[in-house]
Formats: sequence, structure tokens, C-alpha cells
Amino acid sequence: MSITKNKYEFLTPAQVLPSGWLYNQLKTEADGLAGNLDKIWPDVRDSRWIGGSCEGWERVPYWLDGFVPLAYLLRDEDMIARAKKYIHAILAGQCADGWICPCSEDERAGYDMWALLLISKVLCVYADCCPEDAPLVENALSRAMKQATEHLAAHPLFGWGQYRWFEGLIAAYWLYERTGEDWILAYCDLLHVQGKDYTKLIDEEFDAYKIPERKWQWDTHVVNLAMALKSDTLWQKRSGGTVKADASRRMYETLMQYHGMATGHFTGDECLSGRSPIQGTELCGVVEAMYSDEWLLAMTGDVYFGDLLERLTFNALPATTSSDMWTHQYDQQINQIACAPEGNGATIFGTNGPEANLFGLEPNYGCCTANMPQGWPKFALAAFMKNDDAVFSASPVPATALLVLHGINVRVACESGYPFRDAVQYRVTVEKPVEFALDIRIPGFAKSACVNGEEVKPGKVVSIRRVWEGETVIRVSFAFDIKLDGAGYEDLRCVNRGALLYSIPIKAKRQKKEYIRDGVERCEPYCDWMLFPDAEWEYAFSDTAFTYRELGPLPAIGSVFNEVQPPVAIQAAFVPIPWGTEPGFAFAAASMPKDRTPKGEETLIEMIPYGCTDLRMTAMPLIQ
Repeated sequence: MSITKNKYEFLTPAQVLPSGWLYNQLKTEADGLAGNLDKIWPDVRDSRWIGGSCEGWERVPYWLDGFVPLAYLLRDEDMIARAKKYIHAILAGQCADGWICPCSEDERAGYDMWALLLISKVLCVYADCCPEDAPLVENALSRAMKQATEHLAAHPLFGWGQYRWFEGLIAAYWLYERTGEDWILAYCDLLHVQGKDYTKLIDEEFDAYKIPERKWQWDTHVVNLAMALKSDTLWQKRSGGTVKADASRRMYETLMQYHGMATGHFTGDECLSGRSPIQGTELCGVVEAMYSDEWLLAMTGDVYFGDLLERLTFNALPATTSSDMWTHQYDQQINQIACAPEGNGATIFGTNGPEANLFGLEPNYGCCTANMPQGWPKFALAAFMKNDDAVFSASPVPATALLVLHGINVRVACESGYPFRDAVQYRVTVEKPVEFALDIRIPGFAKSACVNGEEVKPGKVVSIRRVWEGETVIRVSFAFDIKLDGAGYEDLRCVNRGALLYSIPIKAKRQKKEYIRDGVERCEPYCDWMLFPDAEWEYAFSDTAFTYRELGPLPAIGSVFNEVQPPVAIQAAFVPIPWGTEPGFAFAAASMPKDRTPKGEETLIEMIPYGCTDLRMTAMPLIQ
């Protein structure tokens, strides 16, 4: 028996050199909250996972899931040492019977096994980063999964573990590929039998969830659903046969039909919330949907999932953090005119509190604080993939793949400002002549594309097979239309060009809030920030003519996603209208404008990438 191999395999950090704006993004994250949680946040600094007294469930594993690959991608020795300290403490804390989570024996029956599934995945990430410790990880996972098989026979999955069972397949497959032991497949079967069937949910039960309800439900929880996008396809690998992503694609399209956002994600604040542009989506949902798309692309090679991944990565991910990445939101909104709690304690969000869209250390819940770090490093690791006979450029962002193919050292550098620039150059360097394929994903949202001057079809993988010698340069160019698309809510529209969504940035008045709550200090730079509009925001499109321009060179340091120095802009014509706020709310734009009668003259405004904005208007009507 064998499991189905992916179409392409992920690279390890040792095989990836991020560069350009992507390197700056990773460095900004390391210098910000993600790179410092173990110094400032009790739930990581003093966690039970390392012998402390604070949270001993998902937060340290969530943080390590991003911090570990971030440290190794940046080749940062201090961060690597800190990552090893945590991993070695977790391995040393494993019980004699294989139980690895930090709870007493009396607590085991009531311990949600989601933590085991998550830490198992993290240990695989670490072993790929630090191959010298891979034998330790293999031994620990083998003991933990054998113990879990016995435990689950008596105490079946419940809660988060039941709804995220498929995440455990990732570590199980990793271990099976190294050992070939059949009991691991039996463990996979046990997880499947006890877990939630998401294919059935979408195909047979989803009518009950098409209209959002302001109540918390497991089935409509945005993070569960974002993770579950890959569940059916992951499970198909167990059979050893052909893997298809039909159910994953159908699930995504169903969720978008009833709860879609212009960013390419679905709402969930905290559960599915419909299509209104003032409902939000959770940061955890964004990074987990990215991870699902990365796996779906690797398993199938279907460029559809590469397009989805880029939409999330270049829009929803940067929008939910401050440009210095010291603070983040729990919920982001497409039309976000303020980030402040209502004075009466009311909340616009479905089941989240009134502070959910503040920028801070842990607004609403701390899960997103811990889970935020995985977004950028895992995307960087998915920019290139490989198989036995090909290098796959999954996203043409600036990075270099360092590989050995057929025993020959191969270096493929993508020199690029994509998605902010339309030309890409691949520099392929080989130690000796060697034959392999360079597979290049051509984004489906391109109007046209050329490889070395020859036109190719968007939405496909172009495979260049040859005997490579010395250094070879491959030039790729894209052409993108500016599109005024439906925003998914009544007749509102939004502007897209390629992978990027554009918004009117709203100048913000910022109010700092430093305090201590439940023993956790919030102080600058990781305090809370409330944002209030300090400029006009009530607009409608008045024309369908647009002008695109590049705004100088990309920043040499810091995040490219910042409102002060955005890399590109689209000029459009607008008229002010009396839009108004949602009834009962001072800091939420109305879902739809109250009146579309222009209240002033037409004006030209520069829209900037959605991911560069803090306050924004994105979905607006067209009045001609």
C-alpha cells in the first residue's frame, strides 16, 4: 500500500532564498510581533508546553508553525536557537507512553486533540527545517500517534479536533513516507471515521447555512471551513490512486456564492456572515485558506488554486496587519471606515466582540495572534515547488530555488517585482548540463502572457523542457486589464487588476490605547490602536475609465504593503454621495448607501492596493 504522491513537493527553507520585497516582508514579520511573541506574550513565553503555567493547547504550536520556517528562511541564528529551545522542550516533555501534549493524565479524557494534530504538523515543519533532528521527530511522532490511536478508541474526537481531523493526515503522511508502517494508515482511517464530513456538509446540508445567523456554530466557523477546503483532497491521497480536487473546488465556490468577499475569501466574524462589505473575516481564516490553497496546488498542480492563493496573499493577508506587523486585526472588512468599538457595546460582527477590528496584540481572541506568523513564510516556501524531473514556479515572486536534480546542482532565480510589476525574469544556472523541466504557472487573471516573446495561454502551466547548460535567462511578461467587477453584494462594484484588489484609502486619526488586561500588557509598539476616519469616504464610481501607474521603485526596506509608499495606483473618477452609517452604529458604513444622489462634483481619486490600506472603501456603486 502507498499514498498518492503530490504533483509537486514543497521545498525546505534550505532550498529557498527569498529576495526583494518578499524578503523584506519576512524580515518585517521577524522584527514585529511574530518574531517577538516568546519575549512579550505570556501564552507563548510562559506556556505549559515549555514547563510554564500559561496556555498549554494551541497557541505555542500555532506560533511555532510560522516562527520555525520564518527563522530558517531568514537564516537568523538567534531565531533558530529560540525555535530549537521550544521544540526540544516539547520533545523532552513527551510522556513515556507517547502522550506529548502538556496536561496531566487526569485531564486527558477532556483534552481536545486538536492540539496533537497541530503540534504533529509543526514537528514535521521543524524536521524539514532541521534535518539533523528529523530522527528525533520521527520517533516522537511514532510514539504520539500510536498512543493517540489507543486514546481515540476510548475517547473519540470532539470539538475542534473533530472538525479539523484532516490536519492530522499531513503529519501521518509525512511519517508514512519515511517508515512505510501500515499502522499509520490505520491511524488515518480512525481520524477520518471520527471527523466531520465536509463534503456531505456542502453537498447535502449547506442549505441550512446559506443565510448567516448571529450564533456560534461549529459547521459555519470560518477557520474550520478554511482548513477544510483541502480535506477531501488530502483524504484521497490515502487511497494511493488519482487525486482530484473537485470537492475542494465545489466547497470553495459554494462558500463564495453565499458568503464571498472581494478579496477572494469568505466572511466569518467568527462564523459565516453573508456578503455584506461591512461583515468581516478572521485573520486565522485567511492564513488557513492560504495553507489549503498551497496544499491543493501542490497535490494537483491546478493553477486555479495558485490564483486563489495569490488573491489572499496579496490582499487579505497584508490588510489585516499594520505595515510594521507589530499589530493585527481579528476581523477585516472590505468597507472599513473605522476600527473602534461602539460606545454602546454593540458589534457589527456576527459572533465577535466590538473590539474585533482594532489593531492590537490580541483583539477579540488570541488565536490569531499566535496563528498570524504562518502566512508569509509558508507562502515563500510555496513560491517554488519541485518533483523528480521539474522545478515549478508556483508564483513568480522574488525568490531563488536551490535544488539537486539528477545529481546536479541547480539554481533557479526569479527576479521580479510581481505582482506590482508585469515583467519577470528567470535565471537558471546549472553546475553541469542536465535535462529537466522548468514549469511556470501563468496566472489565470492575466489578459495575455508571453514567455521569451512567444504568447502563452493564461491559466495554464508552461513547461520548458531542455538540457540546461551554464546560465540561461527566461523572460516572462504579463498584461492585465483593469476591471470593474461585481463586488458580490447587490450592485456594488470593485476594481481589480491582476491579483490586486484596489481601494480608496481613508486617512485615519489614530488613538493609542495602552493597558493591562488579565495580566497581559499592551504597550507600544504592540498596544491597541483605534482608527477613526479623518477624510471623506462616501463615494460612488462615476466612470468606468481608469488610469494605472507605477509609483516609483519598490521600497528597499520594510513592507511593500504600506499606505505611505504604495507601489502602484489606479486613478478613477468618483462622486460624493450621502452613504451614511449602519443604523445603530457610528463606526460602520451602511451596507448599502442610503442615497445615491451626488452631493458634490466629480473628483479624481487614486486607489491603492487593498493590502496597503488600514481604513478603506472598496465596494461602491457606479453612478453615471
